[in-house]
Amino acid sequence: MDRFWGYLSAIIVAILFGVWFTLDKILLGYLHPLALAAMVYTLASIFLFLIRLSPLHPHILEIIHRESKVEIHISRRNYITLFLTAIFGAVIAPALYLNGLNQITAVNAALLTNVEILFIILLGIFFLKEKVKPKDIVGFAFLLLGAIFLSTNNLQDLSFDQNLVGSLLVVGSCFFWSMDTTLTKFLSNKRDIFFITGLKTGIGGLILFIISFFMGLSFKLPLDMVPLLLFIGLVCMSFSIVLIYLAIREIGSTRTGSIFSTSSLFGALIAFIVLGEPLKATQLLFGVLMFVGILILYKDGNVKNGTKRDYET
Repeated sequence: MDRFWGYLSAIIVAILFGVWFTLDKILLGYLHPLALAAMVYTLASIFLFLIRLSPLHPHILEIIHRESKVEIHISRRNYITLFLTAIFGAVIAPALYLNGLNQITAVNAALLTNVEILFIILLGIFFLKEKVKPKDIVGFAFLLLGAIFLSTNNLQDLSFDQNLVGSLLVVGSCFFWSMDTTLTKFLSNKRDIFFITGLKTGIGGLILFIISFFMGLSFKLPLDMVPLLLFIGLVCMSFSIVLIYLAIREIGSTRTGSIFSTSSLFGALIAFIVLGEPLKATQLLFGVLMFVGILILYKDGNVKNGTKRDYET
């Protein structure tokens, strides 16, 4: 699998998450955010393990690994890393995001997810020892400015009310998803990708189910909403979690993260079309400003030190 498939995988993930962001808003009218996250991640885990046990599994692995060097052995350290990615990306992040989404519009939530790429870059600077150029400061400023204006309704709402709390929860989820993306880099070269992704989503789903059970949350959902839940769990979540690993392996975590941030645009547009939520010109303006920040940060590659090998084939 060459770079083209890495970029394509990242774009498909962005689209799938954009759809997921919007459809979750519908299901939140019937389920608590934690109960919804538990069901989605558990469904994804079951589906991924079914693929692994199916006769098609060896053929699928042959296709997705045909041009890549992969490792068969999974060490104890790998399992620790996998557990951390499950806690960060399949428990804390979705719990924060869905609770935030429950308090603000899907459009604003989708646009706010742009801030994830800022966290990914900061993690690269402090943990992967990437260097910062003067132009990077401008990119950071654009991302922060866009996030602040979207969080505070164009600075009209600076009080600590429900709308601002919801926005901050979404921003917090972006931080934990960025931790997940950064750590996933160390697992993306493993051959048994369906086992790894199935275990990750399974750990997340189990923990969320336990928390939901002790909170006494309901898992009842109208029958006409079940197909929507199945689509989110079996299509949006299952395929995206596998494709994220493939994208990170081929083009690196930071480039995958930058492309993934376009899910906010897909999410906002789908929320506007499907849910009829308003898409104001100012929201588009600051959304575009954040995208400009991303372009500034990644112009000319921005390949430095520890992350250079992310981009090698």
